[in-house]
Amino acid sequence: MPQLSNRASFWTAAAVVALALWASGAPAMVYPVYATDWGLTPAVITMIFAVYPISLVVVLVVFGGISDFVGRRATLLAGVTAIAVGILLFATAPDVGWLFAGRVFQGIGVGLAMSPASAAMVEFNPGGNAARASSINTAATALGLALSTIVGGALVQYAVLPIHLSYWVLLVVAVCVFVAVWFMPRASAATTATGRWRPRGIVVPRGLGRVFAISSLAIAAGFAMGALLLSLGSEIAKNLIGTNNAFVAGTVISVSAIVIGTVAILGRRIPPRLSVGIGGIATAVGMGLIVLSSVRGSLVAFLVASCVSGIGYGLLFLGGLGLANRHAPAHHRAQMLSAVYLVAYLSQGLVAVALGLSATAIGLAPAVDIWAPVIAGICIAASLVAIITGRMRAVPASSEG
Repeated sequence: MPQLSNRASFWTAAAVVALALWASGAPAMVYPVYATDWGLTPAVITMIFAVYPISLVVVLVVFGGISDFVGRRATLLAGVTAIAVGILLFATAPDVGWLFAGRVFQGIGVGLAMSPASAAMVEFNPGGNAARASSINTAATALGLALSTIVGGALVQYAVLPIHLSYWVLLVVAVCVFVAVWFMPRASAATTATGRWRPRGIVVPRGLGRVFAISSLAIAAGFAMGALLLSLGSEIAKNLIGTNNAFVAGTVISVSAIVIGTVAILGRRIPPRLSVGIGGIATAVGMGLIVLSSVRGSLVAFLVASCVSGIGYGLLFLGGLGLANRHAPAHHRAQMLSAVYLVAYLSQGLVAVALGLSATAIGLAPAVDIWAPVIAGICIAASLVAIITGRMRAVPASSEG
């Protein structure tokens, strides 16, 4: 069977990352339609959102390092298949129960796909440049988020079947990505762990505790900010703009993703620890500006907040992923990345549920006023840990602990 070159495999792994984020963000532009047509409260909507990271965390706990044993290609095929099933459930959903089922399958798929895709980008990257792999990985996440809001918003607003069509378009993309993954090279001995795989929970390779702490806290801080924008951002933007136009709201929300992608490309030469230090502070400032935009009802302030938060998220994700990619041994790279993503997605799910319950109980603006400072605190903590820990040296870490 013909197989892709290393360069084509690198970009295929990046496409998997973009697909994962597009799929996870796709419902964001449809949530207001669900709320209107099906009478869903903010609490129900954010619980639909939160089911995704919660199911993803379960998959990471059980299957986090499986690609280190069976290979990146096999695990990516399983992950993309589960993502496609989740998309299909959304595309055909007759009621809210199907939405929860769709989010579960999305969580399973992304849980299986994200870590091996990130690891494959390091391994298939020409020259083995971990910084470039981290940069393109971050940009791919931004591209996926931007597509979910811009394309999704346009289809919801202007196309037929606003609740379903955006998912059919995404399903076609998922099938194309699956075909590309099918032709990726099979596992090699250099990147495959010895022994038989068995469920073992999340294990951080020995000697990488400090790397794990900074990486996981950095990406968790960024994902917590993402939970606010993806679960409630559409409603926030619509309230500030004063329009129900989903495309306009999606374009406003996409500003943050576009900035994230730009930062990922321009900032790849920044040392990872410094990137986390600056990113945490920038994201905290962005959260403060989101509160200001809510209090003043200012669209300009929201756009500035989106830009600043995008800079912060981009630097946090770039630095956190860069540290993990630089220090993790090849045969345990997916296990290390799974541990980092577990902490990040768990924080995202908890923040999303808290936001939704608060928005239902006391209103959208007061909920943002309460939880934005909490997210800012997480971001500041990530910066402090990165700064205080000091310069770390790479550890071979061939064993687990």
